[in-house]
Amino acid sequence: MKLGLSKPISNGKIFVLAVLLGIVYVVASAAYAKWTRVPPIVVSNLAPGIAVTAQIGPATLAQIKAQGFATVIDIRPDGEAADQPPSTAIDAAARAEQISFAYVPVPRGDIPDSAVAALDKAIANSPKPILLYCRIGRRAARTWSLVEASRSGGMDAAAILAAVKSTSFSADDLSGAIARRIANRSRATGVTQ
Repeated sequence: MKLGLSKPISNGKIFVLAVLLGIVYVVASAAYAKWTRVPPIVVSNLAPGIAVTAQIGPATLAQIKAQGFATVIDIRPDGEAADQPPSTAIDAAARAEQISFAYVPVPRGDIPDSAVAALDKAIANSPKPILLYCRIGRRAARTWSLVEASRSGGMDAAAILAAVKSTSFSADDLSGAIARRIANRSRATGVTQ
C-alpha cells in the first residue's frame, strides 16, 4: 500500500499504529470518564429523616434524589469560597429534580439564634427526608443539634451529642447551649426532661 509517501507502509506498521491509537483512545476515554464523573455523596444520618453532607453541586442533585431525599437545605452562606456553587444554582438544580430547597445561611463561628430559628422553621415546613449541607457538614450538624435541643419532644442531650458524633463531628462545646434549650422546652411544655 502506498500513501503518497516515498516508502510503502507495511501491514505490520499499520497494525502497530492501529493498536497504539486504540490504546490512546481507551486511556483518553477512561480519563474523560473519571474527570466528568460525579463523585458519590457521603451522607451521615443525624435522626430519622435528617442527614448531613459536605458541599454539593448542581450535578449531584440527581444522585441526591436517587438516594430518596425530598428536601435539600443549604446552611453555607453564598460567597464563602470561590469554587462554591451559589445557592441559586443548587435551588435551580433541585427544582429540576423536583426536590424542595431552602437556604438558611449560618456563618462560621458562633451559631446565631436567628439561624437556629430559621433552620427549625425550614425543617418543620419541608418534606422529609431532608439533607442539610455546608462546606464539610460540621456546621450543618451543629446547627441541627441546637434545633433538636429546642424542639418539643426532641432528643435528650446525650442522644443529640451522640447523633452529631456519629457524623464524625462534635458538638461537645455546645453542651451548655443544648442543655439550656432542653430546659427551655421543658418549661414551655410543663414537662420535666
